[in-house]
Amino acid sequence: MAKIAIGTGREATQPDCIQALIVEFICTFLFVFVGVGAAMATDKLAGDALVGLFFVAMAHALVVAVMICAGFRISGGHLNPAVTLGLCAGGHITVFRTILYWIDQCLASAAACALLNRLQYIHLLLAWATYKGASLMGWGPLLTGLVIGANIMVGGAFSGASMNPARSFGPALVSGIWTDHWVYWVGPLIGGGLAGLIYENCFIVRSHVPLPREAENF
Repeated sequence: MAKIAIGTGREATQPDCIQALIVEFICTFLFVFVGVGAAMATDKLAGDALVGLFFVAMAHALVVAVMICAGFRISGGHLNPAVTLGLCAGGHITVFRTILYWIDQCLASAAACALLNRLQYIHLLLAWATYKGASLMGWGPLLTGLVIGANIMVGGAFSGASMNPARSFGPALVSGIWTDHWVYWVGPLIGGGLAGLIYENCFIVRSHVPLPREAENF
C-alpha cells in the first residue's frame, strides 16, 4: 500500500518546487489557451457540428501530447488537478505540493481564458518552438493525447468532456457561469484518485524511489 506523504511548507521555497510550478503554469496555460481557443474558433468557423467536435478533439489531443513532453522532466506535465491527485494518492507527490499544483493550474487556466476573452476578436498567429532539452521515451504523451481526443469525441456532445477541473475553472471564472460546475471537479478528482491508488497498488512495477515516510505521513 502506497504511503501518502503530507510534506511541509518548506517545499514552497525549494528551487525544484518553484521551477516545477513555473513550468506547470506555462504548460497548463498553453493547454487551456489552445483547447478553449479551438472551441471558440469552431464556433466561428465550423458549420458542421461533427466536424467542429473532431477539430476540438484533435486540438486537445495534440496540445496535451506536446505539453506533457515539454513539462515532463521538470513538473511532470500534469496539466490536470485530477492527474495530480492520482499521483498524490500513489505516493509520488506530497499533499502540500499537490495543493500548490492545484492553485497553479487554476491560475494558469484563468489567465489563459482571460487572455482569450480579450483577444477573441483578433486574429492570432501562434509560433511554436520545439523544446529539445528534455525527451520522453515511449508513446505515453501521444497515447494520452489520443485518449483525451477520443473521449471528447464520445462525450463532448453530452457533457463537454472536460475531464479536467482546471480546464473547466478558467472558462467558468471568466464567463461567470458556474452552473453544475462542481460536477467537473468531483468526477475527475474521484476518477484520478482511484486511478492512482489502483494503478500504484495493483499494476505498477516498483522501479521508483517512494517519497520519504515522515512522521506526519499516514
